[in-house]
Amino acid sequence: MEELLPLRDRLNLETARITWPELERYFAGGKVIQVTPELDLIDVAACIAEDEATQLKNWIDNQQVGQLNDDTALQWAAQQPDNLWAVVIAPWVLVQER
Repeated sequence: MEELLPLRDRLNLETARITWPELERYFAGGKVIQVTPELDLIDVAACIAEDEATQLKNWIDNQQVGQLNDDTALQWAAQQPDNLWAVVIAPWVLVQER
């Protein structure tokens, strides 16, 4: 029987660069969560996956994690940044600009 990787290792392997056109349909569906650059994307993904509500609420209250807003989406659509990284924690796509 094959041993499963720990959650953080799996999330790290599932993290990849993403372009705005790839992300746009998820944004349209309200499924994109933006993570500010000062946080570790994997830490946030693990927190959501493990339902650590207290920590997540703290980040949300500090505006470090939240639904991608329209202004940022318009900016990304116009600029087409090449430094967006994403990881999926269904149904959410967590994205971070590095």
